[in-house]
Amino acid sequence: MIESRCGLLCSECSFREQMGCKGCVAMDKPFWADSCPLKSCCEAKGHSHCGKCADFVCGQLHTFAYNMEQSDNGARLEQCKKWKEAPPTT
Repeated sequence: MIESRCGLLCSECSFREQMGCKGCVAMDKPFWADSCPLKSCCEAKGHSHCGKCADFVCGQLHTFAYNMEQSDNGARLEQCKKWKEAPPTT
């Protein structure tokens, strides 16, 4: 199941319960800011997650995966690859 646009696993997020977060796939606006550039970009292109994009891995996603305070050393990129390769659910 796709939990986010950028590959983060919301089910493993420590803020999920305390912030009442349903994950960016199920919310209009993230709790941490007015908007998320990754969520906005992905949804504008009509993708379920960044791994579906022809520009995967774009500079913006790479920055979030490796250079931001929220860095996960590329784990979100690997997760997007897994979601892309997974057979569709019915």
